[in-house]
Amino acid sequence: MRPLLLASLALAAAAAPSAAPAADGEVLRATLENGLRVIVVRNALAPVVTTSVNYLVGSDEAPAGFPGTAHAEEHMMFRGSPGLTADQLADIGSVLGGDFNADTREGLTQYLFTVPAEDLDVALHIEALRMRGALNSAKEWSQERGAIEQEVAQDLSEPGYVLYSKLRARLFAGTPYAHDALGTRPSFEKTTAAMLQTFHQTWYAPNNAVLVIAGDVEPQAALGEVRSLFGDIRPKKLPARPAVHPRSVLPGSFTVDTDRPSGTLMVALRTPGPRSADFAALEVLADVLSNRRFDLYGLVPQGKATAAEFALEPLPRAGLAYAVVSFTAGSDPHALEGEVRAILARVAREGVPPALVEAAKLQERSDAQLQRNSIGELAAVWSDAVTIFGLESPDDDLRRIEQVTVADVNRVARQYLDLGHAVTGVMLPRGSGRPVPGGGGFGGHEAISLGEAHATALPPWASKALERLTVPASTLRPVVSTLPNGLTLIVQSEDVSDTVSVYGHIRNRPETEEAGGQEGVSQVLERLLPYGSEHLDRLAFQEALDAIGAREHAGTDFSAQSLAEHFDRSLELLADNELHPALPAAALEVIRAQVAQGVAARNVSPGFLAQRSLRGALFPADDPSLRMATPESVRSLDDAAVRAYYRRVFRPDLATIVIIGKVTPAAAAAAVTRYFGGWSANGPPPPTELPGAPPNRAGVIAVPNASRVQDRVVLAQNLALTRADPDYYPLALGNAVLGGSFYSTRLSIDLRKNAGLVYGVESLLQAGRTRSVYLVEYASDPQNVGKAAALVARELTTMQEAPVGADELTRVKAYLLRQIPLAEAGVAEIARGMLGRRDLGLPLDEPSNAARHYVELDAPAVQAAFRKWLRPADLVRVSEGPAPP
Repeated sequence: MRPLLLASLALAAAAAPSAAPAADGEVLRATLENGLRVIVVRNALAPVVTTSVNYLVGSDEAPAGFPGTAHAEEHMMFRGSPGLTADQLADIGSVLGGDFNADTREGLTQYLFTVPAEDLDVALHIEALRMRGALNSAKEWSQERGAIEQEVAQDLSEPGYVLYSKLRARLFAGTPYAHDALGTRPSFEKTTAAMLQTFHQTWYAPNNAVLVIAGDVEPQAALGEVRSLFGDIRPKKLPARPAVHPRSVLPGSFTVDTDRPSGTLMVALRTPGPRSADFAALEVLADVLSNRRFDLYGLVPQGKATAAEFALEPLPRAGLAYAVVSFTAGSDPHALEGEVRAILARVAREGVPPALVEAAKLQERSDAQLQRNSIGELAAVWSDAVTIFGLESPDDDLRRIEQVTVADVNRVARQYLDLGHAVTGVMLPRGSGRPVPGGGGFGGHEAISLGEAHATALPPWASKALERLTVPASTLRPVVSTLPNGLTLIVQSEDVSDTVSVYGHIRNRPETEEAGGQEGVSQVLERLLPYGSEHLDRLAFQEALDAIGAREHAGTDFSAQSLAEHFDRSLELLADNELHPALPAAALEVIRAQVAQGVAARNVSPGFLAQRSLRGALFPADDPSLRMATPESVRSLDDAAVRAYYRRVFRPDLATIVIIGKVTPAAAAAAVTRYFGGWSANGPPPPTELPGAPPNRAGVIAVPNASRVQDRVVLAQNLALTRADPDYYPLALGNAVLGGSFYSTRLSIDLRKNAGLVYGVESLLQAGRTRSVYLVEYASDPQNVGKAAALVARELTTMQEAPVGADELTRVKAYLLRQIPLAEAGVAEIARGMLGRRDLGLPLDEPSNAARHYVELDAPAVQAAFRKWLRPADLVRVSEGPAPP
């Protein structure tokens, strides 16, 4: 659940009058006679569509004493509706293969579905049925209550969530905003299915909803489908919204422990909400305070912080603004708080630099274009703009930001940076106890009956999607070339926005490339790269980026995004930083000390100890993956060691650059040649391959973590399988049966749906060039750790002993085939996919190649692969949290 934007619009009790569709370029708006507002935004990046059904109800409208009612009903909307059972909904969601999810906030509950464009009608059928009603049976709620209580425990086990919750409670005491939409275990224990049904019948109505459709659709046709499916749903008379009367904030501070290796300081203030005339100026103020040329981030190069930014979070009728600063273990958070408060007080007193106001506005223009590079994000920003900000479109927010003046920013700074009413929260790092070997063997002896994945008869409007098992044609047509220095360039021209995005990757592996005794040099180098180039120091480099509204990041993974008109300059700056980093001596001294402190804290943190324990159980003691930085190895690093590592690792013959956007392949190639063509490699390539490993033995390890109320659990085994092995495909197909997607996978049915032991469970096949790991991850209460592990082991054994049913195999094939277009629904996703395939030595069209394998595979092939490679008796179990019994 995202504690982000939210709103509740007071809609008319009677049905809204029908509004004629209003077309605006690629956008179509309409209001049906029953009051449902519909917005269709066309974006042809990929043959994919996202639907976002936004109900204007959330935790604000929850009955007194039941703060999680809206969240509970969000869960129950996945448990079936009249005309659509829970099993049918789960099967359809799994077949379509997309992002089938939901999100509850203070005044808004969203239902999100990203699917191939040809399946839009199926997604709309589901949402229309769910708007008409939910089953909310006592039996289904009894089962779902366990899962939602696991979600509560999961969030309460995250120190960052606890810190945020305590800040809200103090800033908004006496209002609905004193808590977020999550809910509590005691309130869920008292909640009944009848209460949830009443909540749905009261608030789930077309005249209390906004439907956003974004993607590769024909707007008029999409609107026609919406009219057909939603048009006869009756509107409802909506109750009055709860009043919100914030009290004066009582200043104060508090501390929470964290299992993270670094600490966090937050200085929080209350502001007006997104519909205030001051909000646009507050948005610009937040951008200015986060700018890397401003004093707040200036704490980082001074060695007083490791990260610093300023955030603004809109709530329905208020806002939450906070400076958030990270620091190393051992630092004095009180002194750091004094520095942060002094900076904010100076801004309130003296104002902000005018140049940073202009930089913020240019970055907002650039961001508005970049949001169009993801179909899912496009649907999200439109939904938030309309339902939360009360605007007609995201462009309206940009227009009001464009009108903000320096005087406006200084005025809201004086008014709202009121440190006399600020609340300070600190997360202090602390170590962990040593990992403890468990007893009794893996999985325990719990006697739990397994659930079964039965074939489910689907309604006619959905069954056609299940029956379609064809390899979808990719819409990508990348142009690939290689520069004389060995650098690979991949260009994909797109015109969905007026931007160009550059993503690069240098194949590397610090475990094999760091010299003995210099462990941690890769971390130090990564922290040094933001300090500019040999030609532009840190501030001058950031000023050059601000002048074109670009984003840039250097490293073994590097990137730059800008408006198309500034592509050449952004690429030039990226190359300057990547090929000629400044690596200043003064910064090295600061960073070396910070990294040494951070490593010391990390090496005793529960999360690190859990990961290291897992690797130690899976691989031999001399395996490179078990190398780790120590404070001593970091402190020994000097300028020569850092520069030698840079020269050894940063080389063009191991690098790939992907460019996507409004640029031709010829123009992109010319620019890359101009700025990266002179990059040269020195000596033979460094080793980047991990060795093979003997089969691991079973083991049980518990890592204490007193800050968690729930255990984070990983079950794993190593495999000699490589990504190039033909058996990868039947294993991947079988893994999709076990834990590949949503409710209808075997692990989710057993552990979540039937037993309520976990909130979520995921299985992963991580296949590499030389070896692989199979993992299952979940979080559960301590007493359920062994029960869940036993179910996982038995399901793996079942995969070996019996072939997968034909209907079940067809369903996961349909799911995997749909991953091809869905993986191309965002520019960043497209680039990451191409870079990942290059890193593994796979062809760029590997998704289509894999899809052809999946179509041809049968159940015996899957069973044979699981028999050959999986060893359920050799699973290692590592838990982090309270000690399981």
